[in-house]
Amino acid sequence: MRLKLVPQDTSVDFFRHWKTTFGASMVAMVLSIIVFFTMGLNFGIDFRGGTSIRTEAQAPVDVAAYRNAIAPLGYGDVAITEVFDPAFGPDRNVAMVRIQAQEGVEAITPEQITAVREALVELDPTLTFAAVDSVGPKVSGELVQSAIISVVLALAAVLFYIWLRFEWQFSVGAVAALVHDVVLTIGIFSALQIRFDLAIIAALLTIVGYSLNDTVVVFDRVRENLIKYKKRPLKEVLTLSINETLSRTVMTSVTTLLALLALFVLGGDVIRGFVFAMIWGVIVGTYSSVFVASAVLLRLGVKRDWSRNSGDTAGTQFGVKEG
Repeated sequence: MRLKLVPQDTSVDFFRHWKTTFGASMVAMVLSIIVFFTMGLNFGIDFRGGTSIRTEAQAPVDVAAYRNAIAPLGYGDVAITEVFDPAFGPDRNVAMVRIQAQEGVEAITPEQITAVREALVELDPTLTFAAVDSVGPKVSGELVQSAIISVVLALAAVLFYIWLRFEWQFSVGAVAALVHDVVLTIGIFSALQIRFDLAIIAALLTIVGYSLNDTVVVFDRVRENLIKYKKRPLKEVLTLSINETLSRTVMTSVTTLLALLALFVLGGDVIRGFVFAMIWGVIVGTYSSVFVASAVLLRLGVKRDWSRNSGDTAGTQFGVKEG
């Protein structure tokens, strides 16, 4: 017996209030942009600049203890991650401690590094600093530029891919949904002031891929049904196509969210920002595939017949005309 979160045959009218849902999405995007320019993003060390310290110790790394030891020093944003490598022996426990750039200086001073070392040595006398590297404002600025370019190029590639596979109306709808997802994700990070670093850029690109996959599944069914039901209004074909793929969409989203929620609760502070971005992206990505991409397609209209043969019949299963 197969698990079904959604009945096999559904007839939900997703476009009954499509102007309201589409308008709400546009309002949410405008609010996200306003919040972004008003509050800005809480950039992490990757984008703000700072110092990275590689530590090695014989005792296992306790990230929470490391953070509590450094916190009284008042150095602001401190990111601590344990480094795993199969080549490491049981007595080699490595961690990366990243400290944000201090006000008015490019990197923390030798005296401040000594203070960090002393604070950590109190936890583990065997701890040593294997390497100390600084990321200056120029490098962090280049990372911001590279992050923006990577997201823009991803959206451009999606536009080109969908245009080739379907029609230009489909590509506009898909990119509109992706822009919706990215803008809302940046907006929620700005509103909640969650640390924004390179891991979040990775999450944004993952969200783009997830949302695109969901949108392409719906659009593929739309194209098939446009060929099969040539006389039905576009609105009915879109509604039918979304209902036919609804079970797959819900099952994929729910199972993905279950895994992400487990990571959010049990994964620790290191990956919590990334996982939060993924959870938010799955939710808005599923929503946008139905209420943004398809709504744009409905508004623009679309070619009704991709069959190569003319006349009332065609040599494919989708060539049957509906009376």
